[in-house]
Amino acid sequence: MQSVDPAPPRAEAQFVPEKMTEQTSLPESDQPQVTNLTQVDVDSVKAELVRMHQSSAQEIEAEEVELHISVALDVKSGRVNTHESGLGLVHAGEVNMQNSGAGAVRAENVSINGYAGAVVAGSVEMGNTYAGVVAGAKVRGERIESIVLLSPKVEGSVTTVMDTRGALIAGLVGGLFAGLMLLLGRMLFGRKS
Repeated sequence: MQSVDPAPPRAEAQFVPEKMTEQTSLPESDQPQVTNLTQVDVDSVKAELVRMHQSSAQEIEAEEVELHISVALDVKSGRVNTHESGLGLVHAGEVNMQNSGAGAVRAENVSINGYAGAVVAGSVEMGNTYAGVVAGAKVRGERIESIVLLSPKVEGSVTTVMDTRGALIAGLVGGLFAGLMLLLGRMLFGRKS
């Protein structure tokens, strides 16, 4: 029987001697279930649960991700919880961000208190949030400030540069203006046979 070390796995979970010429990989059952990272920079993390504190990762793939004062570029997860962290691109079932920022979030349920470039979700709950583009089936919030808001159902105090109706009107006016400019350009500078 093998004894199991109860200590959590380290960022360098596998040691391969230099003289080994044959490449080996861990069987699926030996993959880390929980990965705790503190004050490290890693390229890729894959586990059931990833906890990061004052760390950074290029790519995270996990069932659940918890970030505290950390940065991650690409996150794919069932559930993401962040506190004072920065995210690049997030694909998740559920996202909860507190005092955090994200470039783009795509999820079923999103709760954000902070900053977001783009949010696409089924249900979005935003408290004291600044966002570029928000698209959701249901958007709710205390104070939402966004550039574009696209949603059939909005609850709360929302300040937008452009809402669903404004986006439709801007698209129609922009299309009409572009069409008129093309027509005028063709009339003035078109070839005469």
